[in-house]
Amino acid sequence: MTVERPGLPFFVYGTLRPGQVNHDRFLRGRTESEVPARMRGAVLYEGPGYPYAVADPGGEIRGELVTPAAAHYEALLAALDELEDYAQGDPANLYERVAREVLPGGGRAVRAWVYLAAEPVARRLRATGTLVPDGDWAPW
Repeated sequence: MTVERPGLPFFVYGTLRPGQVNHDRFLRGRTESEVPARMRGAVLYEGPGYPYAVADPGGEIRGELVTPAAAHYEALLAALDELEDYAQGDPANLYERVAREVLPGGGRAVRAWVYLAAEPVARRLRATGTLVPDGDWAPW
């Protein structure tokens, strides 16, 4: 029997990564797989205890490609949208959830949801933010 996936996997690059505070809170026990991956076309900026990914054609960030278990997909999508203060079409969003190509280690490119800084936040970060130079955010 084939299990249909209800939606795209997620690319996580900050507090949702394994070992980080929100991984256990939101993802532990709710995923099919979590594999190292990278995403081209974005850079990371430091935030207040978490990073922001900002679109940048020359950049690349590292994180994990997370495939939620089908039984948890809808609840997890809603919980992550809430965590990231994302509501579709809301001009006050700090992040926008967008589909991007992600490169899992040793695999072919796949489409995944990723939370990128909303454009007003991205403009501020480009002007005055602190860039994470290697595209790999780790608060330790």
